[in-house]
Amino acid sequence: MVVQHPAAIEPGNEAIDLRSDTVTKPTEAMYERMRSAPLGDDGLDGDPTALELERRTADLLGKEAGVFVPTCTMANLIAVLAQAQRADQILVGDNAHMLRMERGNAIFTGVCIRAVPTFRGAVDRDAVAEILTVDRSRIATSLICLETSHNAAGGTVLTLPHMEAIRALAAEYGIRVHLDGARIFNAAVALDVAPERIASHADTVAICLSKGLSAPAGAVLVGPAETIRRARQMRKLLGGTQRQIGVLAAAGIEAIEVMRHRLGEDHARAARLSEALNRAGTTLAASTPETNIVQVDVSKTGRTSFEWVDALTAGGVLTRTVDPALLRCVTHRHITDADIDRAAGVFLTLAGQEQHA
Repeated sequence: MVVQHPAAIEPGNEAIDLRSDTVTKPTEAMYERMRSAPLGDDGLDGDPTALELERRTADLLGKEAGVFVPTCTMANLIAVLAQAQRADQILVGDNAHMLRMERGNAIFTGVCIRAVPTFRGAVDRDAVAEILTVDRSRIATSLICLETSHNAAGGTVLTLPHMEAIRALAAEYGIRVHLDGARIFNAAVALDVAPERIASHADTVAICLSKGLSAPAGAVLVGPAETIRRARQMRKLLGGTQRQIGVLAAAGIEAIEVMRHRLGEDHARAARLSEALNRAGTTLAASTPETNIVQVDVSKTGRTSFEWVDALTAGGVLTRTVDPALLRCVTHRHITDADIDRAAGVFLTLAGQEQHA
């Protein structure tokens, strides 16, 4: 079949980038903070702006201390290094980002990663309890890792009662809880709670500054002061000391102070895209988003998700695959209502051509 692509690709129409909220650019306010940020050597006396970001993030999440690192992957890695011994076991959801996309964790830490069944991103509490009971005499479990909002599950958010139940179970066995909170502020918006409420159910929390918060790079790990001291040592061993890094930390301060308060706009636009695709009655099936991620099931369209990515790209809409049957669309501050409507039109035009082929 020869596909006639929609008018979305006419000259003058920029591509609508729904691949990830990592494509966001810094705001003008961030650039202003970056230009005027006090700087120092973060590997020697400390960079004052980085120290301020660490303090503010820790305060915001109700923790004693924080450490600024290049990426959330490193934040998760040093969280494990600081809280687990080699040959310990850590429990991670079977579709968690730490398992699917950060597999270097096992290589650098020397821990055994045990995958736990999940439903919509939430680890099965009974499965965790069974593992802890059965494995008690075989291997030491030192950490349970959670994720919210949950990337692979389509931006789903853990409920506070679920997190409380996992934290209580961990405490019963003397185990710590780490939260991959790369998009914790999206989760806080979805639950309409202060971020500290979510963070209170974990010992350590990693947050990403370069997704919907629009900072150009960086992440922060927060937790107990002694744990963060060890994490800072691990950062140095991994080559994560960043010298006059206040230039980036300044953007991070703007991110946590200002940008987290507008994430609800992204959630609304994700819902707008989902509703537009579902009400059209095509073979496409979009998830109902809890945050800013929409998964589109293309399994009944006659094309794989990879073929859909190519066709949508030609139509001026950039997306990514989850698996051969699923696409992922992520809204962010560069996406407008008009962009959503135009993107939905491209989807539906292509779906209509498929149905009438």
